[in-house]
Amino acid sequence: MIVSVDEIKKYLRIDSEEEDTQIQALEAAAEEYLKNAGAVLSETNELAKLAVKILCVHWYENREPVGKADELAFSLQHIITQLKYCYQPPEEVAT
Repeated sequence: MIVSVDEIKKYLRIDSEEEDTQIQALEAAAEEYLKNAGAVLSETNELAKLAVKILCVHWYENREPVGKADELAFSLQHIITQLKYCYQPPEEVAT
């Protein structure tokens, strides 16, 4: 998890703990979505954290079956492109 539930709640401006489970699920899904898109994610990369937050906010605020994907795609696509081509994947530790 590169972004904590508390960070996402702050970004969403949510104070209660009622949605913590939902927000945690959205964060996990956002990371998976970005990895599947080829993005390199790191806990120290603020751009990667922003991409996760953007996805979480979008999915949290657009829970209906038909969302506003065109609004999301414009900003997020440029971030994903940078995360794909401007960063190296973390070194894997040999076991």
